[in-house]
Amino acid sequence: MTRRIAIIGAGPAGLIAAERLAGAGFAVNVYERMPSVARKFLMAGRGGLNLTHSEPLDAFLDRYGAARDWLEPALRAFPPSDLIAWCEGLGQGVFTGSSGRVFPSAMKASPLLRAWLARLDGLAVALHVRHTWQGFDDAGRVLIAGPDGLERPVEADAVILALGGASWPRLGSRGEWTGWLAARGVAITPFTPANAGFNVGWSALFTERFAGTPLKAASFSHGGRTVRGEAMITAYGVEGGAIYALGAGLRTAIARDGQAVLTLDLAPDIAADVLAKRLAAAKPGQSLSNTLRKQARLSPLPAALLREAGEPPREPQHLAGRIKALPVTLTGMQGLDRAISSAGGIARASVDARFMLTALPGAFVAGEMLDWEAPTGGYLLQASFSSGAAAAKGVADWLNGGDALNTGSK
Repeated sequence: MTRRIAIIGAGPAGLIAAERLAGAGFAVNVYERMPSVARKFLMAGRGGLNLTHSEPLDAFLDRYGAARDWLEPALRAFPPSDLIAWCEGLGQGVFTGSSGRVFPSAMKASPLLRAWLARLDGLAVALHVRHTWQGFDDAGRVLIAGPDGLERPVEADAVILALGGASWPRLGSRGEWTGWLAARGVAITPFTPANAGFNVGWSALFTERFAGTPLKAASFSHGGRTVRGEAMITAYGVEGGAIYALGAGLRTAIARDGQAVLTLDLAPDIAADVLAKRLAAAKPGQSLSNTLRKQARLSPLPAALLREAGEPPREPQHLAGRIKALPVTLTGMQGLDRAISSAGGIARASVDARFMLTALPGAFVAGEMLDWEAPTGGYLLQASFSSGAAAAKGVADWLNGGDALNTGSK
């Protein structure tokens, strides 16, 4: 008799689990609350769909911070090379950018998704849109509300929950599931924004002139970590990949102290003593603006940032020190509705090595529902794919020796 699998959520984690299980001969039904599947995946594709990263695997794994040891088995079992091969197997070539990030050659998500859905259709995966998970009934079966709004139990031998975290709620990930799982004994870490911008009290003149301007060729430091990259000045503050890489520490500092100090090196390719000598070589009577432009080779934005921090010192050594270590005070973080991803979710103590919930035998979880975070750069999608593949393997392994799903058994 064919085993039946219910998958809740049609993002990358849920769909790769569906593909793996259907390919292994299981009957798979995927339930998605939105009118169409993979909406956040498509949103990510607007920026080129950064699938993964080409850096060495050990360095790659370090990007997951405290969650590395938890996610490492899944990431090693389905590493970036496997994700690239999977993409190419769908007829979608990839390329590696100068930063090491890996993208589909089409630089879009839609061609890849179309090919993927065609493969799932060929595997007889049944996709049900406008179907919303409503928790469990008294017998432990998952309840699904269809387009008519009526709740119905779904008979399944196992279920994979892949409902996403709490970022970009308009795309479908709203986090209502936390209450249903908590009521069943699953430990939940509250959601917080990850990969989101931070608030800065810019002056009105600075905002008017520079909001929407990228800060390039700089380095950013906080808590003993330094990241080289770019950031974007916004009306509310600052955002961008270099900021997101330091986001967890900045978020923690703001929660603890009410603010965080981000240190900018506006001339990272020049040593402080060399820069001081250049500044000292300025012509007598030369304006500060011309000195910053000619001797320090700063563009208007970095020069304006120096002034935002207060009147810059004129003495060359002190001015060089300010350029090399400019403090910017962050007063808050943008919310989950503007965050690229979220931290928090199902605590690792509630999940076994197969990604099964210890309180709910036969219920597996994957993707952003789990309590992990990573910076942008391909790490988010990779972990979603890898955990989805791991959950699918967990289901298959469990059913080889497990009983039919009964989430009400504990």
